Amino acid sequence: MDILLSLSIALFAGLMLSRVAKALKLPAVTAYLIAGVLIGPYFLGSLGFQGIGFTSMEKLESLSIISDVALGFIAFTIGNEFRLVQLKQIGKQATIIGIFQAVFTTLIVDAALICVHFIVPDQFSLPAAIILGAVASATAPAATLMVVKQYKAKGPVTSTLLPVVALDDAVGLVLFAVSFGIAKAILTNQVNLISIIVEPIVEVVLSLALGAVMGILFTFSEQFFHSRSKRLAMTVAFVFITVGISMIDFDFFGVHIAFSSLLSCMMLGTVFCNICDFSAELMDRLDRWTAPITILFFVLSGAELDLSVLSNIIIVAIGVVYIAFRCFGKYFGARISAAVSKCDANVKKYLGITLFPQAGVALGMAIQAMTLGEVGIIIANITLFSVLVYELFGPFLTKIALSKAGEIDPQGKVSNRIRHHQRGSHTNKI
Repeated sequence: MDILLSLSIALFAGLMLSRVAKALKLPAVTAYLIAGVLIGPYFLGSLGFQGIGFTSMEKLESLSIISDVALGFIAFTIGNEFRLVQLKQIGKQATIIGIFQAVFTTLIVDAALICVHFIVPDQFSLPAAIILGAVASATAPAATLMVVKQYKAKGPVTSTLLPVVALDDAVGLVLFAVSFGIAKAILTNQVNLISIIVEPIVEVVLSLALGAVMGILFTFSEQFFHSRSKRLAMTVAFVFITVGISMIDFDFFGVHIAFSSLLSCMMLGTVFCNICDFSAELMDRLDRWTAPITILFFVLSGAELDLSVLSNIIIVAIGVVYIAFRCFGKYFGARISAAVSKCDANVKKYLGITLFPQAGVALGMAIQAMTLGEVGIIIANITLFSVLVYELFGPFLTKIALSKAGEIDPQGKVSNRIRHHQRGSHTNKI
C-alpha cells in the first residue's frame, strides 16, 4: 500500500506542477523533475511521514524497474526516427554530427578537467577527469523527446536532433567503456586491452543484434493479431522482454558480456518501424499508453537528485567547469559538424543547444564508475550536480532553441477540451 500511495502522489504532484509550468511557459518535463525534488528524500521525504514523499533512497531504488521500463519505451520510440525513408535524407548528416560532437565534447571536457587535476591533484584525480570526459558525451533522450512531443516540434532541427540523440548514446557508451578501461589501468598500473577495446565493441554489437532479432520476432508475432488492443499488448510485451534480456551480464573466456537496454530497444523500434506496415499507428497508441510511466520516470529521476552535493564547494566548482566545457563542446561540436555536412542554417545554429540535457545514461555511467571506490564517488557527485542543473534548465533551453528555429507553434497546443468547446460553439451557431 505504501508503494502505491507514494507512486500515486508522485504522479499527482507531477501532473499538478505541470499546470504551473504551463502558466510559466516552461516544458512539462521541468515540472516533473521539480516535483520529484520536492517529494524526494532530501525535501518532503525527509520529514518521515509515510505517503507524503519518498522517505529514503532505498525506497527509490526499489522502484528502479519503473525507470528501466520507461527508458526502454523511450529508446523504442526513438527507434521510430530511423526509418529508411528519413535516413536517406538526413542519415549521413545525423551520423557525422552524432559521432563528431560526442567525441569533440569528450576531448574538450577531458582537456579542461585534466588542467583542473594539475591545479588540485590531491582533490581531483586523473582517472576521474578521464571518465568524466566520456560521461560528458551522453545526452538525455528522454528529456529531449518529451519536449519535442509536448510542443509537437517539426522541422530540420527536430528531424536531425532525434537520430543524433540516439546515435549520441551509442557513441557515448563506447567512449565511456574505453575511458573506464584507461582509468582502471592508471589506478591499477595494469593495461587491459580487453576492457579498453574488446568489451565496448562486444556490448554495442550484441545490443544491436539483440534488438534486431527481437524486432524480427516482434513483427512476425504481430501478424497473428488484428485487434488494436492486442497488438498494443504485444508491443508492450516485447519491450519488456528486450529490457529484461538486456539486464543479463556474464563473463565469457575473460570477456565481460553485457547489453545496453537503450541500444537494444532502439534497434527493436528501428527494425519494427521499417518492416511493419502499421507501425505508425501502433507507435501513436503506445505513446498515449506510456504517458503515466514516462511522467513517473521523470518524477523519480528528480527525487534521486542528491541536493547535499551542493554543500561541497570543490564538487560544485569542478561541476561548474564540467558544465561550461560540456556545453561548449556540444554547441560547437554540433555547429562544426553541421557545417561540414552542409545542414540547414537553423540546424547549425540551434542543434547544439538541444543537446544540453543530460540524465539517465550519464547517471548509469556514474553508477558504474562508483566501483572504482573514492574516485568513483567523486565522479558520481559531480555527475549528480551537473544532472541537477541540466535537467532543470536543459529542457527549457531545448524549447527556446526549437522555438527560435521556428519549429514550435508559438500559439502552443490546444487542449481537447478547448477544441471540443470550440467545435460545439460552431455547431450551435449553425
